[in-house]
Amino acid sequence: MQKMRLQTSAHEVEGKQRMSVEQYLTDVITTDGAAHLTLIDPDAQAPSEASGIAEAAATAGSSAIMIGGSVGASGDLLDETVRAIRSVTDLPTILFPASACGICRYADAVFFMSLLNSRDMNYLIGNQMLGAKVVLEYGIEPIPMAYIIVEPGGTAGWIGDAKMIPRDKPELAAAYSLAGTFLGMRYTYLEAGSGADEPVPPEMIHAVKSAGCGTLVVGGGIRDRETARAAVRAGADIIVTGTAIEETSDIQTTITEFVHAIKK
Repeated sequence: MQKMRLQTSAHEVEGKQRMSVEQYLTDVITTDGAAHLTLIDPDAQAPSEASGIAEAAATAGSSAIMIGGSVGASGDLLDETVRAIRSVTDLPTILFPASACGICRYADAVFFMSLLNSRDMNYLIGNQMLGAKVVLEYGIEPIPMAYIIVEPGGTAGWIGDAKMIPRDKPELAAAYSLAGTFLGMRYTYLEAGSGADEPVPPEMIHAVKSAGCGTLVVGGGIRDRETARAAVRAGADIIVTGTAIEETSDIQTTITEFVHAIKK
């Protein structure tokens, strides 16, 4: 599994050539068949514990660290968590913000996403408008993403006021994804919700990928390697796991199993 060296906070080495996080993930997907991202919620543990998870993830072969949560960590806690993670691994740090407050100057990239099936304008474009200037000023790499929440949706669906995609309606997810692609979003994220009882159905993953989306990310309810493997076989390019890692007593082994399950 590839790793990359990114510049330190605020990308302080001016003018130095470096690979973008998006290109790095593309290279991982091309080489390995799929990428694994470890999701760390700053609200779920202290920064020192978050760094331990990140270190184990790097050793196990995870491709990058996603940082964020549905409730939305921000401020000093978010900053300290990102800095703690960066102190132990060279893996890219990618923000997964719940609002404009979830932007951190120490991260490498941000999934700059619009929750396409939200009924709340703040999740469609409001937070994006408020956060755009900060992303630019901090020099964080924005990765444009169509975010789509599928039943059961969990906390993300409730917080985002999503009109959740029924599990038996893959054509709706495909239509949303296609709209996002036409709007210029190079990533699509199908989200079943953190800790969901059921993952996104393989049929829906296949329908979305077949509709012509770019890089397809799938998360929520992926608790074992068989589910992860099925998602990749259906068309997922990136698998995100968070709750399964929070709940395990052996983080490194658990992530290793996910990584091995999705590699070609």
